[in-house]
Amino acid sequence: MLESLFVLLAFQLMGTTVGLALKLPIPGPVLGFALLASWMLLKFPLPEAMGTTASTLLQHLSLLFVPAATGMIQHLERLLVEGWALLLSVVLSTTLALIVGALTFVLMVRWTRAYPTSEEVRHD
Repeated sequence: MLESLFVLLAFQLMGTTVGLALKLPIPGPVLGFALLASWMLLKFPLPEAMGTTASTLLQHLSLLFVPAATGMIQHLERLLVEGWALLLSVVLSTTLALIVGALTFVLMVRWTRAYPTSEEVRHD
């Protein structure tokens, strides 16, 4: 697991370094993830335990929301003033993400012609 965590942190560090060096408006961890995804697409080797480590991190993802909640409490006055804009942006971005995800799914089904068979469709 330590080797997998090292790989994840190394890609995050590379992303942060690239972002700062090129003065990109993209967060370093996002660039690091793009580098990791590129690495995986090129089929370069990764540690065998990478899948287990990723699953474990995803199982405990809720722990990452504790610092965000603490930050919100510290800025409660500002949240009361600007909270409506934040709520509106969250609702709109979530709605857009769902629409784009559904359209992408439909386009990929049409592109790959991977239509569901009658056994795969639920009729409740």
